[in-house]
Amino acid sequence: MTQVPEKPVRIVVAGCGNMAHAWIRHAQERADCRLVGFVDLNPLAARAMAEKYQVPDAVVGNDLAGILNQTRASLVFNLAIPEAHRPIALTAFAAGCAVMSEKPLAANLAEADEMIGAAREQNLFFGVMQNRRFLKQIRSFRRIVDDGIIGKPGTINADFYLGPRFGGFRDLMDDPLLLDMAIHTFDQARFILRADARQVYCHAFNPPGSWYRGNASAIAIFTMSDSSVFCYRGSWCSIGYPTSWEADWRVSGSQGTAVWDGKSMPWAEVLKPETPNAQAAFMPEVIRVDARDDGSGREGHDGCLDELFDALLSGRPAETDAADNRNSLAMVMAAIESAQTGKRVNID
Repeated sequence: MTQVPEKPVRIVVAGCGNMAHAWIRHAQERADCRLVGFVDLNPLAARAMAEKYQVPDAVVGNDLAGILNQTRASLVFNLAIPEAHRPIALTAFAAGCAVMSEKPLAANLAEADEMIGAAREQNLFFGVMQNRRFLKQIRSFRRIVDDGIIGKPGTINADFYLGPRFGGFRDLMDDPLLLDMAIHTFDQARFILRADARQVYCHAFNPPGSWYRGNASAIAIFTMSDSSVFCYRGSWCSIGYPTSWEADWRVSGSQGTAVWDGKSMPWAEVLKPETPNAQAAFMPEVIRVDARDDGSGREGHDGCLDELFDALLSGRPAETDAADNRNSLAMVMAAIESAQTGKRVNID
């Protein structure tokens, strides 16, 4: 068990950009939490966030270690850009604070391992935001696979095509799609299959009309630990006919296929039971099976934060514990390495 903080949980928000709003609103809804500090490289941003959410007694500034000491905080929301996740987390752990972090866990695997090791050494909670796991539709989709309705999964495909214009740091990243966004879809694949990736071949590129400096599109083929193959096709500069942010999914198994468009409830088509010579038919007869609602609790950011806080206050690892989430980050890093080298890459 990890250390369980006293209530109310005293929270310092590190990183006061747009990511912070959902986290702060959630914390303010909870009777067992108190916001005590706001930290940002720009102290004015920290002050503005404290004023926006009417926390006049919060300590604000750009010195995380000093503010943690001054506020006697027990939890840090790590919401800065990925390159800042490591120093924030290590400072928090050194001060005896648990950490809840925005994705991606770290800028690379070496930093992730260092952070995970520091949390373990101090016996402190370390969880990561993966809000797309906490949708009733994806949990219902996984139930189709878990129940064996489509048989043994052999292929899982995900298409992600959107064209958001964020501006800021994403426009300047070398691999904005793979590093900042694809981790959601990669983590979803692990979640749906209950499997980890073992190998990947990836081609990343920047198509005509892209407003990103780095590669905004990618195609990646993963071999998973359950022997299935996961194919990811994505673009962050695709204009027209967008998929959902949750991607468009298809899982083909030995007895049928399950689909989910990321917007409506998933369903499957499977071999019609008790059909004579079904395997010999040119096009075997199938029936539709609608997913049952497997959702419970809240969805999205609030659902993930509910799970993170429940785990924190129970002393148990969260579903999105950092050590487990490292497996999703490893998919990202291996895909980037494959794209850079043009070679198939084994995944640690």
